[in-house]
Amino acid sequence: MKELKILYLYPDILDLYGDIGNIKILKYRIEQRGYKATVDSYSINDPKPNFRSYDIIFAGGGADNEQQILAEDLIKYKDEIKQAKDAGVYFLLICGAYQLFGKYYKGVEGNIIPGLEVFDYYTEANPDRNQRCIGNIIIESSFGNSKTKIIGFENHGGQTYGIETPFGKVLYGNGNKFGDEFEGFMEENVIATYLHGPLLSKNPELTDYIIRYCLKRKYNEEVILDPLNDELENKCRLQLFERFLYNKK
Repeated sequence: MKELKILYLYPDILDLYGDIGNIKILKYRIEQRGYKATVDSYSINDPKPNFRSYDIIFAGGGADNEQQILAEDLIKYKDEIKQAKDAGVYFLLICGAYQLFGKYYKGVEGNIIPGLEVFDYYTEANPDRNQRCIGNIIIESSFGNSKTKIIGFENHGGQTYGIETPFGKVLYGNGNKFGDEFEGFMEENVIATYLHGPLLSKNPELTDYIIRYCLKRKYNEEVILDPLNDELENKCRLQLFERFLYNKK
């Protein structure tokens, strides 16, 4: 049986707003197509994983304290993570993980949390702890051969700078910074974003895009995924678009 392997980084530390749901959605939609989905986890004091042996590497969101705790551990694997990214392993990074893969995160007190420097962007916390980019957010993203509306929930004080290839254009909400035109970061095998939700439960088309990419990369063949019944998800999406986009004044 063909298999996709998923590595979940720091599930005990990075799991704000139900980010573990992204793992559950990936596993469900992979297995519904007749493939095997293997999910491993890694956290502090666990044996070092072979990052390049995985098809998808996922890390979720965490507050400043959590990022400080795990940053020293994660940076030990800086070279191996870069090698996995360059080899085409798919990375899905949410909020705190998004920030840690950049150059650095500067906290409210001016403390610097070094990033992995896999990407050139950087994040600085808003000095006013009471001012955050928070609420529902909708962006328009291009992946595959089409543009798609992506919906999620953002809650971040960090303001991310230096993005050249964003995940999408903001239609409703803030994005990388207060009132920004763009949200997140994207490359062929990377999505780094502030969208919680969980992201993949609200956006089945995006989930299937990631699955197709991984199957094609691993087995070197074009993949047509059997359609699943996404009627409920699509009804929810339309209702939210109606509420936040079409009825806004």
